[in-house]
Amino acid sequence: MAFTPHGRHLVAGEWVDGDAHFVSTPAHGPAHTFAAGTTAIVDRACEAAEEAFWVWSATSRADRAAFLEAIAEEIEARGAAITEIGTQETGLPPARLEGERGRTVGQLRLFAAHVREGWHLDRRHDAALPDRQPMPRPDIRLVQRPIGPVAVFGASNFPLAFSTAGGDTAAALAAGCPVVVKGHSAHPGTGEIVAEAIHAAILRCGAPAGVFSLVQGGARAVGEALVTHPRIKAVGFTGSLAGGRALFDLCAARPEPIPFFGELGSVNPMFLLPAALAARAEALGAGWAGSLTVGAGQFCTNPGIAVVIDGPDADRFVAATSAALAKVAPQTMLTDGIAAAYRAGRARIAAAEGVDTVLATEAEGRAASPQLFETTGAAFAADHGLQDEVFGPLGLVVRVGSLAEMRDVALGFVGQLTATLHMDDADLAVARSLLPILERKAGRVLVDGFPTGVEVVDSMVHGGPWPASSNFGATSVGTLSIRRFLRPVAYQNFPEGLLPDDLVD
Repeated sequence: MAFTPHGRHLVAGEWVDGDAHFVSTPAHGPAHTFAAGTTAIVDRACEAAEEAFWVWSATSRADRAAFLEAIAEEIEARGAAITEIGTQETGLPPARLEGERGRTVGQLRLFAAHVREGWHLDRRHDAALPDRQPMPRPDIRLVQRPIGPVAVFGASNFPLAFSTAGGDTAAALAAGCPVVVKGHSAHPGTGEIVAEAIHAAILRCGAPAGVFSLVQGGARAVGEALVTHPRIKAVGFTGSLAGGRALFDLCAARPEPIPFFGELGSVNPMFLLPAALAARAEALGAGWAGSLTVGAGQFCTNPGIAVVIDGPDADRFVAATSAALAKVAPQTMLTDGIAAAYRAGRARIAAAEGVDTVLATEAEGRAASPQLFETTGAAFAADHGLQDEVFGPLGLVVRVGSLAEMRDVALGFVGQLTATLHMDDADLAVARSLLPILERKAGRVLVDGFPTGVEVVDSMVHGGPWPASSNFGATSVGTLSIRRFLRPVAYQNFPEGLLPDDLVD
C-alpha cells in the first residue's frame, strides 16, 4: 500500500498539527502539505526531551540496545513505502534508497551491540590505597554518562542514513540522550514515515514518549530556537559550511555554550603519485569519473580535486577522466536549490583565473551533468576559492611541476574529511613524505581507493579539521560517534549500592 503522509509533527508521542504549513517539492510524484515548525513546537519538544532524559539516561544497556534494534525492525517493516516516497522526494534511484536503508538499520544494530557490551563507557578504576604514604589514596572510578537532550538536523543528501533515524540520532539514543530532530524540508514525507517507525518502537519497548520528537520544516528561526533552547545540550548537523557556521556560532554564544558537532563539507583531494599514474592513468581516470558522478556527486566525500605531476601521464589521466565523464547522462539533484548552487559553483570555477575547461556539459532545471576543469599548482595556490566545495559532479585537476610542488599544494589545503594517495611500490618514499601532511589535514586517509562510501564500523572516522567538521576529535560515523554525547564522571569513595549500574563490579 502506498504511503500518504499526514503532514504532522511528532512531539512526545503525539502527532500534532499547526497553523503554518508548507508544500513539498518532490522530484516526481505528488506533492504533500506538512505542518511547519514553530518556536512553540520546539519548546514543547525540548521540554518533553528533558523530562524523558531522567528516565532514558537511567535505562539499562540491554533496554537501550533493544530499543535501537526495534527501530531497525520497524524501519524494515516499512521498507517498500520508505523507498517509494524517498525516491519521489529526492529523485534518488530505488537501489540507492534501499542500500541507504540497509546502512541505516545496520548502524542501529551495530550501536545496539556496542552499548550492550558497554564498550562506549571507557570504565576505569583506581582502587583505594589506605596505607599509601605520606597520605592514603581514595577509591576512584570513572564512567561516561549521557549529557542531556540532543538536537539533530536532517541532511538533504542522505534522507535515511544522516536524517531522522540516522547516525546522529542513533548515537545519541545509544548514549542515553533523548533527541529532537529538525526534519529537512527536502524529504519531509520520508522523515515522517521513519518517525512513525521510531514511534512504534517507543510503544513496543515502553520508552518514554519524549525520547524522540520530529519537528518538520519552519523558518530559520525554528532551527535557531532549537539550538539555543536551554534544554538542548549538544547539536548534530550535516550540511553546508555557511549553515553550519551560523549554528556553531549560536551554540557558542549561548549563556551555556554547548558542543556543535557539524560535518560541513570537503573537497577530498587525491594525490596521484608518479609510478601509479604511469602504470594505470586510464584506469585511475575512469575510477575517478565513477566516484565523481555517483549520486550526481552529492556526497560529502566526493573527491573533487586530483593533484598530478604535469606531463604525458597526466595527459592520459585527464583524457580518460573526460571520456568517462562525457558518457554520464544528466542526473536529478536533490532539490532545485542544490541544482542552482551547482550551476553557480560551476560558473565560479570556469571563470577563475588560470582555470581551463576540459569538459563542459549542460543540464536544465533540477538536473546536473559532469564538468571537468584543470589548473596549475601556482594558480591553485593563488586562489583559495578553488578549494571551496562545489556540491555535485565537478572535478578539478591540479597540475604541478614537481613532487616538491605537490607537497606544497598538500600543505595549502584546509581541513578535509578524506585525502587519498594513489601509489605503487615505487612511490613509497613520496607517500611517506606526504603522509604526515595528510594526517593533519584529514580524518581519513586512503590508499588506492576512492572515498565515496563510508563504512559503518568501529574504526571509521568521518570528520576532520575545520572546515570539514567543527570538532576534529569527533566522528559522525562508526561507534566512536556515540562518545560525542557522553561526558566522563568520576566517583570517589562510593559505596557499591550508590554506584551507577555500569560501574558495579
